[in-house]
Amino acid sequence: MKFFRLDASLRIEGSVSRALADAVEQEWLREHPGSEVMRRDLGSNPLPQVWPAAVAALMSPPDQPRTDEQRAAAALAAELVDELVTSDAFVFAVPIYNWGVPQHVKHWIDMISTEPRAATPEQLLAGRPAVLVEARGGGYAPGTPREGWDHMTQYLKRVFGDVWGLDLVTAEAELTLAETTPAMAELRELAKQQFADAHSRATTHGIDIARRLRVAA
Repeated sequence: MKFFRLDASLRIEGSVSRALADAVEQEWLREHPGSEVMRRDLGSNPLPQVWPAAVAALMSPPDQPRTDEQRAAAALAAELVDELVTSDAFVFAVPIYNWGVPQHVKHWIDMISTEPRAATPEQLLAGRPAVLVEARGGGYAPGTPREGWDHMTQYLKRVFGDVWGLDLVTAEAELTLAETTPAMAELRELAKQQFADAHSRATTHGIDIARRLRVAA
């Protein structure tokens, strides 16, 4: 069995999204000890900005030679898709930045979309289990001042679930900036509870996907 983990936080120490992904991974390894974990850390090792070359490679006519840059970009896109299609289960750990998808995550998705296996109507990862864990610095729940400002969650659900076909569940922690933001001091207890709830959901999801594939195997 092979488990794929994507991290996107620019923080290493103290990252909420990484902590939630740790909970999922821990339960996976508890059920599948010794299995391979494929890691792609976009926060500490972002992809080179070669998406235009990857698009040009995809669109180039078969009788037209590719440039060195296009060949390198196409090879990177193929590597990214290989990491996904050879994995059995997934956790994607993504913080919301500036009310939307982190630039380096969007670029990763855009690169994958240029690979022929992903650039078709068929779902790339149909039916495979995945957990999306999110960290949001503020609060975006109904009735809050920033309701409707979260422009990331629905996009990721659309890509991971509807486009790639993953059987996706989520665990989200909000108010993650409360501990370090004086203006949010009154929200710190609520933030702690939200993290505890998200950690519990992430753990449960990790157990569920691991046991489901153990039974299937």
